[in-house]
Amino acid sequence: MDPVGIMRDKGQNLGVGLTKNTTTVADVARQANVSPITVSRVIRGVGPVSEETRERVLKAIKQIGYVPNHIAGALASARSDLVGVVLPSVSNIVFADVLRGLHDGLTEGLRAVVSISDYSLETEERLVRSLLALRPAAVVLTGCEHTDSTVAMLSRAGIMVVEIMDTDGAALDVAIGMSSRRAGEESAIHLLQRGYRQFGYVGHDASPRDFRAWRRRTSFLATIRSAGATFLGEEIVHERSSVPAGRRALKQLLEAHPDVEVVYFSNDDMAIGGVFHCQAEGLSSERPLGIFGFNGLDIGQAMPKPLSTILTHRYEIGLRTGRAIVTAIEGGDVEKSTDVGFKLIEGATA
Repeated sequence: MDPVGIMRDKGQNLGVGLTKNTTTVADVARQANVSPITVSRVIRGVGPVSEETRERVLKAIKQIGYVPNHIAGALASARSDLVGVVLPSVSNIVFADVLRGLHDGLTEGLRAVVSISDYSLETEERLVRSLLALRPAAVVLTGCEHTDSTVAMLSRAGIMVVEIMDTDGAALDVAIGMSSRRAGEESAIHLLQRGYRQFGYVGHDASPRDFRAWRRRTSFLATIRSAGATFLGEEIVHERSSVPAGRRALKQLLEAHPDVEVVYFSNDDMAIGGVFHCQAEGLSSERPLGIFGFNGLDIGQAMPKPLSTILTHRYEIGLRTGRAIVTAIEGGDVEKSTDVGFKLIEGATA
């Protein structure tokens, strides 16, 4: 299955709170054509069950989105004071800022439980299953792409789901973020207005695992091509984004395409690495090379030449998410989609 195709079309919003229906062991038993006790044995991992039967039960659990309730004695409608959060990474300061905002937006009676998917939809699915077993008050996910099983589980959970960082797709429930497509487009327009005509790109995870970075790239390329500019080539690193990775990738890009005038990077970490390569090779003085990033990290603005980039309002995204969850729990109305926008920083590198 093509992961890009997983993003939902506009109009598929399931509504705040999703559905109030919950699945039971009996539902799984009917789906797998076995007894409820057999389902219970498979879930608990005890008792005699054939491998064929076990696989059939597990398949049924996945198909209907059943989540075992591990809160002993709790009613199916019981909710804890936990907010389940699945982020793709915590090594990136961007998501640390989101968590800081989320913490400030939640009341003292709610606690965030954070898990890391490492940009894997399959890992996210497993994490969501575990989090839902805790009967959280709400779940926060990153982006609007998920496996079908994740969507099935969430649609039956009867709780608030907030998808953060992205407003390009239709939200399952509530979306709070920005448009990656528009960020890519406005970055391209800025560089075209600066007179650049021969472009290159340096990024990470061409799989793509980072869907938002890939949408920025796609939108960026479409914009420069429609303006008649030339895209000479790109260098993609199949590892986590980092300053060293950006430095190596720019070196390789310029070796293959020495006529590149400006390079669009997937984020500031990679772009700062590109700046370091230019400084090491004397490109800053002998032949100015345009460098443009994304995220607006403080370190990029503290360099001798501030990085040209897009500033994302990630603390604001986290803060609004926390406040939206509190509002919904208290019975208030919550906007289904909130675009916090972004700010283009002209800087001095492009």
